[in-house]
Amino acid sequence: MGFLKLFKQRLVFFFLMARIINRDELKSDPRLLLELKKSVFVYPTDTIYGIGCDAMDAKLVARVREIKISNEQPFSIIIPNKNLVTSNCEMTPDVKSWLDKLPGPYTLILKVKKKFFADNVNNNSGTIGIRIPNNWFYEFIKKMKICVVTTSANLTGHDFMTRLEDIDDEIEKKVDFIIFDGPLKGRPSTIINLAKDAVEIKER
Repeated sequence: MGFLKLFKQRLVFFFLMARIINRDELKSDPRLLLELKKSVFVYPTDTIYGIGCDAMDAKLVARVREIKISNEQPFSIIIPNKNLVTSNCEMTPDVKSWLDKLPGPYTLILKVKKKFFADNVNNNSGTIGIRIPNNWFYEFIKKMKICVVTTSANLTGHDFMTRLEDIDDEIEKKVDFIIFDGPLKGRPSTIINLAKDAVEIKER
């Protein structure tokens, strides 16, 4: 193979790879938050690494579904403030009680009164899973002032990502950014289903 052809192939491969950034870069370069709002990215939570995007952008959500190979499964979202729940979801004493426990490693399944995310986030199921993780990256989500899709950063059926070395090659090629925070030792969040008559708790 000629040198020029090999160089071009490696150059294409380089630009296909996700850009890896860390907490210090996010702190020092506010422009990165503007780029994240228009991107699909892998990020740390208080449990495992997630993959997501702006939950209001249907095209970006579709990219996440394509990357995950997940067409039907409803996605959850990280909310930048609790007012979005009180304004747009059905409130009950149980919902309020669990909402008061956030931030934490829980996904609350709530009935939706008014959509505040793209239709393809939950495929019009009438409910939405919401999270407020207890970790540093959540502070940047609040600064972006958007809801962020949160689903595990792995191909459907594959192992969860808890360190950079775990990432599937196909995901690394197709996301725009990876926000790296070293190895994580958590498990997926506990699901608290508050959309039924009785509260259901599911450990994962």
